[in-house]
Order: sequence, then C-alpha cells, then structure tokens
Amino acid sequence: MQAFTDLAVLARRKAAFDQNNDWFGSAETYLAELKTEVDELAEAIDLGRHCHTEDELGDVFWDLLNLAVALEAESSVRLDSLLERACRKYRERIGGIESGRRWADIKQEQKRRLAEEQAAFDSGGS
Repeated sequence: MQAFTDLAVLARRKAAFDQNNDWFGSAETYLAELKTEVDELAEAIDLGRHCHTEDELGDVFWDLLNLAVALEAESSVRLDSLLERACRKYRERIGGIESGRRWADIKQEQKRRLAEEQAAFDSGGS
C-alpha cells in the first residue's frame, strides 16, 4: 500500500524534527499519545460519528507508527521487521482457523515459539 509507505516516510521526517523539540522525551511520548487517541476513538465510535471515527483511527495509526519509528532509534525494534512479524503471525492464525485449528491453540504455539526466540536473543543469539 503506497499510503502506508507515504505515512512511514512522514513519520521518519517527523522523528528527525522531534529530536530537536523539548516536548519529546522518548518513545514513551508516543505511547502516552496513543492512549489518549484510543480514548478519543472510542468516544467517536460511541457517538456514531463516521468522519470523526476515521479521523481518530488515523490518529491512532499515526501515533502507533511514530512509536515504532521512535523505538527504532531507541532499541532493536525495526518497522520492517515488526510488519513482517505481524503478517507472518496473522497469516498463520487465519490460515489455521480456515483449516479447522483453534485460534487459542495457534496463539499458544506462537507464544511458545516467541518465548524461545526471546530466550535465544537474550543469550546472544539472533
């Protein structure tokens, strides 16, 4: 989706700007904003306000993207990697339920593999 790519470019441009502003502390800045925007989204949904719902959902998406970009600068999180991970995760879940497996079973297996991956990462593996 070109729109996602465009938005990611804008988020990276904004990240460069944010580094020179005193309001920005860390990725936590965006996490706090994300929580606020989720509340605003819930209100727009409750009120049945279509245009406001789309706008607030866009704000949630924007803050989530900015959080990911900030975490790239502060940790080993990478936007491309997290998108690939999310696609793989939900491709497996959706494919699994389409083939008759239970969502909870698929999720449990994924959690087990994730714990193994984290343990390997923590011990110096890749």
